Amino acid sequence: MNQEIQTYNDRQSAGDKEICDLLASTIHNELIDAESKIWHAHPVWFLDGNPIVGYSKLKDSVRLLFWSGQSFQEEHLINEGKFKAAEFRYTNSSQVDPTDLLRWLKKARDIQWDYKNLVKRKGRLERLK
Repeated sequence: MNQEIQTYNDRQSAGDKEICDLLASTIHNELIDAESKIWHAHPVWFLDGNPIVGYSKLKDSVRLLFWSGQSFQEEHLINEGKFKAAEFRYTNSSQVDPTDLLRWLKKARDIQWDYKNLVKRKGRLERLK
């Protein structure tokens, strides 16, 4: 795992660290060809320079965010923002459903909007996959 991401996880409380470690190891194992780094102060995975998935510590939870998640048609993911992102929030590691997470990660690879060129296109998203 990326050392910066491990350092991020290590800074969390014990319960949140458990959630972060579980998310990071699952994402790392499933998106083996993805680049991972701390981006805007949070762990994010990229495919071909395009952000795919990341997580962040919020006041009351750990938010897992899929940049193209609104296109996944998953009832448990909640729309986030004005673009195509969707999220799931965890307050305990027991809430991480491995079946859901693996399915969402597969969709994250297969369904992508082009966030990498969002600024160049003046805020207009185009579908990549």
